[in-house]
Amino acid sequence: MDSSNRTNGAQERPIIQVRDMTCAYGDFVVVRDVNFDVRRGEVFVVLGGSGCGKSTVLKHVIGLNQPVKGRVFLDGEDFTAASERERLRLIRRFGVMYQSGALFGSMTLLENVRLPLEEFTNLPQEAMDFVANMKLSLVGLEGAANRMPAELSGGMQKRAAIARAMALDPDILFLDEPSAGLDPVTSAGLDELILSLSRNMGITFVIVTHELPSIMAIADRIIMLDKDAKTIVAEGDPRELKEHSDNPVVRQFFNRQADRAA
Repeated sequence: MDSSNRTNGAQERPIIQVRDMTCAYGDFVVVRDVNFDVRRGEVFVVLGGSGCGKSTVLKHVIGLNQPVKGRVFLDGEDFTAASERERLRLIRRFGVMYQSGALFGSMTLLENVRLPLEEFTNLPQEAMDFVANMKLSLVGLEGAANRMPAELSGGMQKRAAIARAMALDPDILFLDEPSAGLDPVTSAGLDELILSLSRNMGITFVIVTHELPSIMAIADRIIMLDKDAKTIVAEGDPRELKEHSDNPVVRQFFNRQADRAA
């Protein structure tokens, strides 16, 4: 897949800039001195082995946690240092799909997708329902608006969660382990959906995953975190890194080589 075809029109200024970010819980440092840019319209993947800090980086970038050090810029604006009012404005620029999907089980799909509209807009009920139905249609769930999450397969739940993340027409979608728990066929269908939304709607994706087939299918660029190094050990096109990286940790990951010390 020629990823350059999807990024040739990207603007020069990155839509996300992470600068010198260190993330810690108490005295335990998870990652330190992390720097990366995400270009507008690309599918950007944060990957690495278990416990390397992938989800921690995501939580700090979207503002759930505050970094010990460093800054996150969204389209040139300092999200880390923003006031509460400024943060609320910037939060509307992105949507998030958490690993479990995090749908409310007591609500229909329509009600789940409508929630961000109820919280952040003053649209009339009919307009919110129209937008929610449109988002469900975009992810292949037309006709499922009145179904409950428990009635859906895992893949359909992930699609519904993406529809909810898209409710406010965000520039950026953050997806945390979107393929977790899915069979290969369902996972491939989700990959196709992500590519379709990226190509046809120009949405920028930041995806946390360690699923190699998905990484190779959708990623324009990646950063790879390492648990021992506690920082980024590789950045670039995953296909190039798989073939040409001189870092043994990177080669081991991309070639699915067992850890001989394990």
